[in-house]
Amino acid sequence: MRSEDIAQVEAALGYHFEHQELLKEALTHSSQADDRLNSNERMEFLGDSVLSLVICQFLYETFPSYLEGEMTRLKSTVVSRKSCSEVVARLKLIDFFRVGKGTDNSRALTGSIAAGMLEALIAAIYLDGGLEAARQFVLSVFEPVIMQADANEHQDNFKSMLQQYCQRNHNTTPAYELLDEKGPDHNKCFEIAAVIHHRRYPSAWSITKKDAEQRAARNALVELGLLEPLPEEE
Repeated sequence: MRSEDIAQVEAALGYHFEHQELLKEALTHSSQADDRLNSNERMEFLGDSVLSLVICQFLYETFPSYLEGEMTRLKSTVVSRKSCSEVVARLKLIDFFRVGKGTDNSRALTGSIAAGMLEALIAAIYLDGGLEAARQFVLSVFEPVIMQADANEHQDNFKSMLQQYCQRNHNTTPAYELLDEKGPDHNKCFEIAAVIHHRRYPSAWSITKKDAEQRAARNALVELGLLEPLPEEE
């Protein structure tokens, strides 16, 4: 593996390896290795558990009002093969996989193989830098996935999501600023924006202040990259 390839992978991961052989092993599929013990299969096994631990702890601490079933559903979505392979695509790591002939053109390369590679990379970071390094990487790429999954399941939870994000990452809580109101008293519309550290995020209109705040919170989450925009917003 060329040094420039290693540097590109490290840049994508946001992590520098002290032991680069761990990275090379994590990127080696069994179809390319001369012995399966020299592939990333064992790392996949370890990385799967590290990923689950980090995600479970994050869900437990971030959503204190959620029961076991709600956290289990979120976890299942977040650590699914589909989610993991989408993270790999987002990080543009597929070209660095070391796979055998025939495998390089298979659909599995962007599916199950990609998901397994991500688990192996998580294990490599864990073995090289410890649990905290692995936790930082996992949350850096999976927090938007978690927030999107939670938004899909709890459509009225945007204010809570934004508050949890702000408390966790900025040690503050968002404020909601009333920018405008229109219409007669019995049929008013309200324009509200979320404000974090004096930064005002895109505003939203609604017929109630409560709903306008929810919409404004969602706009802020989209602006922060934690939620995908709605189709009409794209």
